[in-house]
Amino acid sequence: MNEVTILKRSIQDLFTAKMLKYSLLPFILSILLLYTLFFILASAGAEELGRFHVQSSQMSVQNGVTHTENFSAEFQESAIITFLLSHAITSWIATFFIYAIGGIITLYLSIFVALIIIGFMTQYVLRELQNKHYSDVHMSGHSNFLEGILFAFKWLFVMLLLFIVLFPLYFIPFVNIIAINFPLYYFFHKIMHYDITSNICIKEETQVIKSKYAGTLRLKSLMLYLLSLIPFVIFFASIFYIIYLGHGYFLEVKKMRAL
Repeated sequence: MNEVTILKRSIQDLFTAKMLKYSLLPFILSILLLYTLFFILASAGAEELGRFHVQSSQMSVQNGVTHTENFSAEFQESAIITFLLSHAITSWIATFFIYAIGGIITLYLSIFVALIIIGFMTQYVLRELQNKHYSDVHMSGHSNFLEGILFAFKWLFVMLLLFIVLFPLYFIPFVNIIAINFPLYYFFHKIMHYDITSNICIKEETQVIKSKYAGTLRLKSLMLYLLSLIPFVIFFASIFYIIYLGHGYFLEVKKMRAL
């Protein structure tokens, strides 16, 4: 079965009643959690623009006695902030940057939230695929909850390390786009494929598939990750990711076990 056929079948499976029901959970939870947090933080940031705190200390000596005078005040609007917020254009620009930065952070957080939710739903989605298309393929699996948590923390640590190592590249135009997204793509790739292989394959089968199709698997992950960067897509497409990748692994395992 070629990739076009797998893609078509995956789309058809996604729009079944059972899969659409599964898709509602990540959509609802992600929307409620992330966008509520986004608007709270963005509004708080805009409010803080109007506050300016000043604190100073002055020492003087009179008749051999040292005197210290402290001054502390919080201004609701500094001259700079007053200028920014009193002009329509500058006020719009300042507000735009606050919400733009908040939106970008929310977008990346949404990918994390979706991956967490996917981790709990992968088995149910794959079981549905098995019942519908691959009843002759036994879902062996090879992991447990503790192992999954340990691997997740390991990949999270590597991702954070990559963010630090690649920091100098963040200031180079165009290169910074790759440098910022590569660590998160690494984490996305590891989590997605582990969740699926750990439910379908035994360890030996997983190693064979990874060594044989390493480039193809990375390319699939990259395309799905790029799709996730489109706002809102990750909220309803996360189940599709499991279906699409799951078909590929089911087919490979079926071929391997038929030999």
